[in-house]
Amino acid sequence: MRVVFVHGACVRDGSWWWHRTAELLRERGVPSVAPALPSCGEAGLPGGVGGPGLPDDVAAVRQVLQAGDEPTIVVAHSYGGIVTAEAAAGIGAVRHLLLVSSYLPEVGQSLSEFGDGSPAPFLDVDPDAGTFGVRPELLVDTFLQDCDPEIQAQAADHLARQSLQVTGQRVGAAAWRQLPSTYLVCAQDRGTPPRLQREFARRAGSVIELDAGHHPFLSQPSAVRDLLLSL
Repeated sequence: MRVVFVHGACVRDGSWWWHRTAELLRERGVPSVAPALPSCGEAGLPGGVGGPGLPDDVAAVRQVLQAGDEPTIVVAHSYGGIVTAEAAAGIGAVRHLLLVSSYLPEVGQSLSEFGDGSPAPFLDVDPDAGTFGVRPELLVDTFLQDCDPEIQAQAADHLARQSLQVTGQRVGAAAWRQLPSTYLVCAQDRGTPPRLQREFARRAGSVIELDAGHHPFLSQPSAVRDLLLSL
C-alpha cells in the first residue's frame, strides 16, 4: 500500500504539512508522497493563461497516481478534495479516498460554489495580481490552534500565494462517486466550520469525526495514521 497526500489551498511544501503522519506510516512500512501543486507556485507543469490553475494541479497529482500500480489511498485536505475529484478518477490503483475537512465536488462544480460568495476573513485576495493567500497573523488561531508551538512557529514559512483562478475552475470528474470514500470531520476546525463539513460529508461513503482543528495530520498524527491503516 502507498498513500498520496494532496494538500490544501495557499500552502506549499506538501511534505512538511504531512510529515508527522508520513513518519508514523513509514514506521509501519507504508510509503507516502505529497505532490507539489503548481497553482501554489510549486514546481510542476507549466500553467496556461493567467498562470497555473486547477488543470495543472490535477495533472501533477494524476502523474503521481499513475506512476505506480500498488494499492493507493489518496488523502485530500480541504482544496485538495477539488483536485482529487478529477485527479483520481479512472485510476485503477486508487482503492480509497480519505477526505479531511474537504470538498467533494460534483462534475462541473468549482471551489467558489462551496462558499457564501464573499472571501473568508482569514484570506487576503489580490484581484490585480490574481492571487489569494492566508493572512499570516490569523494562521495559527484559525488553522493550527491545537498544534504544538513548534509546528505553529514553522507553519508561516510554508504558506503560498495561490492562483485565484482555481476558485472558479470546474472539475471534470467526481472520483468519490466511483471509489470508496471516508470523510474526516474536524470538529474543532475554525477554518471550515464543522457544520459545513458535515454537509459536505453527506456525499462520502462513511464519516468519522475527530476532536481536532483544520490540520489533524499535524496535531493528532497517530489518530490519522490509525485511520489510514484501518481503511
